[in-house]
Amino acid sequence: MSPLRFDRTGALNPNCGVDSEQINATTLQLAKIRDEMMSGALDLNAGNAFVRGPDELLASYAADRRGSVLGRLFKRASYMHTIVDRVVMLGSGGCCTGAKAILESCCQPFWNELSRADRGSKPRIYFGGNSFDNDSMQGLLHLLDAHKGKPASSEFERWALVVIDKNGDTPETSSALRQFLAALQSSTGLDREKLVELLVTVTGQNSRLHEMVTQLGSTDIYSIPEGVDDPFSVLSVAGLVPAAMLGVNVIELLQGAVAMTEHFATAPPQENVVLQYAATNHLLEKQRGLAVRVLRLWSKALEPFGFWYDQLVSESLGKELAGVAQISMVKTSDLFSRHQQHRHAHRHANRDTAVNNIIVEEVRFDALPVQKGENDVDFKFGVSQETLPEALKRVIAAANEELKLAGRPSTNLLVPRVDELHMGQLFQMMMLATVVEGRFMGVKRAVGG
Repeated sequence: MSPLRFDRTGALNPNCGVDSEQINATTLQLAKIRDEMMSGALDLNAGNAFVRGPDELLASYAADRRGSVLGRLFKRASYMHTIVDRVVMLGSGGCCTGAKAILESCCQPFWNELSRADRGSKPRIYFGGNSFDNDSMQGLLHLLDAHKGKPASSEFERWALVVIDKNGDTPETSSALRQFLAALQSSTGLDREKLVELLVTVTGQNSRLHEMVTQLGSTDIYSIPEGVDDPFSVLSVAGLVPAAMLGVNVIELLQGAVAMTEHFATAPPQENVVLQYAATNHLLEKQRGLAVRVLRLWSKALEPFGFWYDQLVSESLGKELAGVAQISMVKTSDLFSRHQQHRHAHRHANRDTAVNNIIVEEVRFDALPVQKGENDVDFKFGVSQETLPEALKRVIAAANEELKLAGRPSTNLLVPRVDELHMGQLFQMMMLATVVEGRFMGVKRAVGG
């Protein structure tokens, strides 16, 4: 596992950014908040309960491989792999976006299109319950053959239902649950035991959802810890249940998060990526009035991560008349639309945008060469002589240079590669940085809810 690295160079500008002395002074102030968080001086129910969650899950598993939460989860996931080919996950808000961010970053990009053999007998996954979109719900029900009303006869037809709702009263999820639970009952031939076998629930200990599935006879219920709100639940059972269903290496995901927490707790302020990220972004907003914060993701695998992060910042910092407008986007898809806007925004007298780049340094697959065909017109910028990773690296450098010339401060967060170890670091880093900044801003409860 390699550490994440934060480069603030693009934000160091006396005319439009901040200087090193300001950042160093602020990180020292943030370090005091860090120390309070790690010593437990702050109320765990006010935003800190997620910090030790990964460490506690791993320690419990090491002590009791079978009876621990992870032990139960691994056993259940392994059994699901043998009996179903599809999993439908119902959940809204951070539960849905966090789980999707884990899966799309840690699984093969076109997972659902792979054969069962290429998926290692792991199921396909589909998301719902996060809107009142009639056609989307009907389309998924049709894919599951719910309209046929016939019991599934093999693992290729059989599907499971995972419901994630902490309070058990989210309108979108509750509405979808009625539809999909009825379809699941039909697919089991109204067999209550088979229904319970195919239903997995993640919720609060005292929620209405917990009560309902208990009445159905379900015992496969996982509790979201108290004091962990959306979307801070991504590395709790809310994100780990669907991850385990698809064979994601949950242990490494949690180990990455633990490593980031250790770095956060022990690294000096000048070398602490959490404190540096929070300090730089906070100063750009406070000192320069940059009320729009753009997260540019230079990997399509991180697109759902961007949705999750938008919600993280919006729910945590966008309250009490404080915070910034957080927007995420995937590059290079919108390089010639949003990037142009950021360079040439009409508010020249009050430029209000700061840019944070997340750059993945190593690709997962072999570098693909862009070869020139016999009848091709030469590509712009000489791309035909490069691999795709080389071309992307050059485009990132050019885009950052254009921002610099336009007087737009930017930073680079460097992620060694997209896998469980490094995604665990990234999730934990962003949650820690958000809470630290919220505390520094004076937001009393820097979490959703």
